[in-house]
Amino acid sequence: MSRRLRRKVVKKGKEKVVLPSYPEIENDDGGLGFENKGFANWTSLPDDTVIQLFSCLNYRDRANLASTCRTWRLLGASPCLWNSLDLRAHRCDSAAAASLASRGMNLQKLRFRGQETADAIIHLQARGLREISGDYCRKINDATLSVIAARHEQLESLQLGPDFCEKITTDAIKAIAVCCPKLNKLRLSGVKDVHGDAIDALAKHCRNLMDLGFMDCLKVEELALGNILSLRFLSVAGTTNLKWGLISHLWGKLPNLTGLDVSRTDITPNAASRLFASSQSLKVLCALNCSALEQDVTFFATYNNNNNINNKGKLLLAQFSDIFKGIASLFADTSKNKRDVFFEWRNGKNKDKNLDMIMNWLEWALSHTLLRIAESNPQGLDSFWLKQGAALLLSLMQSSQEDVQEKAATALATFVVIDDENASIDCGRAEAVMRDGGIRLLLNLARSWREGLQSEAAKAIANLSVNANVAKAVADEGGINILSSLARSMNRSVAEEAAGGLWNLSVGEEHKGAIAEAGGVKSLVDLIFKWSAGGDGVLERAAGALANLAADDKCSMEVALAGGVHALVMLARNCKFEGVQEQAARALANLAAHGDSNSNNAAVGQEAGALEALVLLTKSPHEGVRQEAAGALWNLSFDDRNREAIAAAGGVEALVALAQSCSNASPGLQERAAGALWGLSVSEANSIAIGREGGVAPLIALARSDAEDVHETAAGALWNLAFNPGNALRIVEEGGVPALVHLCASSVSKMARFMAALALAYMFDGRMDEFALIGTSSESTSKSVSLDGARRMALKHIETFILTFSDPQSFSAAAVSSAPAALAQVTESARIQEAGHLRCSGAEIGRFVAMLRNPSSILKSCAAFALLQFSIPGGRHAVHHATLLQSVGAARVLRGAAAAATAPIEAKIFARIVLRNLEHHQMEQSI
Repeated sequence: MSRRLRRKVVKKGKEKVVLPSYPEIENDDGGLGFENKGFANWTSLPDDTVIQLFSCLNYRDRANLASTCRTWRLLGASPCLWNSLDLRAHRCDSAAAASLASRGMNLQKLRFRGQETADAIIHLQARGLREISGDYCRKINDATLSVIAARHEQLESLQLGPDFCEKITTDAIKAIAVCCPKLNKLRLSGVKDVHGDAIDALAKHCRNLMDLGFMDCLKVEELALGNILSLRFLSVAGTTNLKWGLISHLWGKLPNLTGLDVSRTDITPNAASRLFASSQSLKVLCALNCSALEQDVTFFATYNNNNNINNKGKLLLAQFSDIFKGIASLFADTSKNKRDVFFEWRNGKNKDKNLDMIMNWLEWALSHTLLRIAESNPQGLDSFWLKQGAALLLSLMQSSQEDVQEKAATALATFVVIDDENASIDCGRAEAVMRDGGIRLLLNLARSWREGLQSEAAKAIANLSVNANVAKAVADEGGINILSSLARSMNRSVAEEAAGGLWNLSVGEEHKGAIAEAGGVKSLVDLIFKWSAGGDGVLERAAGALANLAADDKCSMEVALAGGVHALVMLARNCKFEGVQEQAARALANLAAHGDSNSNNAAVGQEAGALEALVLLTKSPHEGVRQEAAGALWNLSFDDRNREAIAAAGGVEALVALAQSCSNASPGLQERAAGALWGLSVSEANSIAIGREGGVAPLIALARSDAEDVHETAAGALWNLAFNPGNALRIVEEGGVPALVHLCASSVSKMARFMAALALAYMFDGRMDEFALIGTSSESTSKSVSLDGARRMALKHIETFILTFSDPQSFSAAAVSSAPAALAQVTESARIQEAGHLRCSGAEIGRFVAMLRNPSSILKSCAAFALLQFSIPGGRHAVHHATLLQSVGAARVLRGAAAAATAPIEAKIFARIVLRNLEHHQMEQSI
């Protein structure tokens, strides 16, 4: 990055001292150029060194440092430190402005944001202001602008935009003209109607007005603009209702007009040609995104074949032209690389004042127009962005003009985005930025002490990092350390964009550890506490980044150690912004997902108000919030104490209601709603409560979903519910048998088919029959008939399911041989990999053991098949299940099943395999 030097002057007594020149930005290594040779007595530093240190700090840090001692307080008030002021990052009301008045006596340049600060400007009492630049100006009215103009008669430059000045009218422009006769630059965006009398007032009173811009206005009086004879540069980019026939005649007579920007207007080829022909002084016509020019084949060919130059040596800059080559033609030496034209000009030794003015204006015009084009994202510009648009923005990012740098960085952040909602970017554009060295340039800008540049650079890095290749480049260039440092900024905008960058980078598994090592986790947690009130954007990004990091086991521990559990629960409880709620719930869900490897699941449940807040979020009107809250409750329900606490907090009722309402919702919400009920239903008390609350019917509806993941969670919940005979009967009465049969027969998910089969086995192993007999005789008869038909259907499909895992060849070999290899082959063909993650209670294992004695040969086979899945060595809970099997005396029952003459071969072989698994676990325990 090029480094600009500025000579600083400080008064010492009555003598004016010129201080040495120092770079305004940090060195490449991020330091200030001092060698650390041990402890330093900072108070003994020379005054000029201290002032230089102050100049490298933002205003807040400068004030904090100045408060440490009397000497530094005096040095911190040195006039050379207060000739410019950027208030955009700060809330500045009248009282705050008045407190700065004593330091603003020599203030010459001011940047501000919003109406409140605009109203407060006069209280700075900076009558010598030369430049004022403001943005977010939609609410600024004539009265405010007129008072600013009246109090600052020395004003030379006034810029408001690029957002629209909707409440500013012709009256304010006239006041500016009368009160600021020294004005040489005026740029206003989005004024609805600029009347001729206001423009005539500028012509009359502002005799030095050289640079005028009325951008994105609805109407501008063209005739009056021809009266400002001092104009050298004029921009009407984006302005509508212009009479081009009149313009080409009148503006061509402006004696000094050198540069004209008509980008994003409806200028015609004929008008452009007449302007070139009639104006003796015009050198550059900037006409980007002008559809009438671009669609005229003849006009396109004429200028494209002549390197953007017409026969009078005048330059046209358009999307169909080579802009770098055109700008290079302004210089005498055109032999160098055209893409380096801006760099060569900035670093050239032989300066031409007139050419410098043109280039500075061109930088501003291009940055403004490219930003506007990026924001509107019109169709058909891919080729332009890839061939030269991205490279232009990177060149402009190296400008010596801060506002140009910011606009270029913002445009880079914007032009890559395709879909804001889904965080989708154009990979080709992102990689074009990377190929042209854009990542290093952006990171250098992010190191700047200027907070405006930090914010816009961090935003661009964040958006570009959605692309995995760019994210890797950012990490390789040290971007993670830079963003982690910026996330600690006291400037909310800077911290917000840095958190957004960490959010996108943390998507990649390879970057999570690096973010933790760089202190990023603590920075993100601290952000939540720092901006807990009124910082929705920064809170959403910080919580989103923590959610990604919490998905990693090691990083999840870092999040918890940094106070992340408390911070995220605080957001879930107190924040009303849907984006923050969604990300906080997602982060808590991921923290709770590591129950087997750390204690975060229990820690979240024990945090005061956590479970109540998540239960409440399941009732949010925002689907994303409901989905993540249900997902968090699902994960938390794996902990026994959490499971009961969730129920006590109203979780059963809330989740049943959620399941009832999400029949037309996204698969993600359906999966998590059913999953949370699955988790709660592990407890028999909760299972009964779910049934009584009406949870059976919505789960049956979800079992009919087209989504494989929903199949699994709905089948799992129904399996747990079916353990209770009352619920089993409800499933039959609600039409659940056909739904489970359909899952068992046709789901793509083996797990869904398996759990559907187990649910059906529970329902028809005889226990439900006893429950169904309770009631009137007429009810019993009707239920009996219904149950018989349902039983036949269920057993038929359970048998079909079991047979799909019965390879005839391997079963035949196992039937005649007890060799371990033969049984291992059957195990391999019958194994359902995901079933190893299921954890059964002692009652459930005991029920499957009892089922081995059931008169139904199909249920015997099903029970043996289930016990095989639960006891396979290597399964997550296999040892737990083996212990339960041993405690209920399963070995004797298994041996009986394996030897039974009337048992089907599947039941025999599966029982033998379970016995072998138990022997394996016993041997493991004895070692």
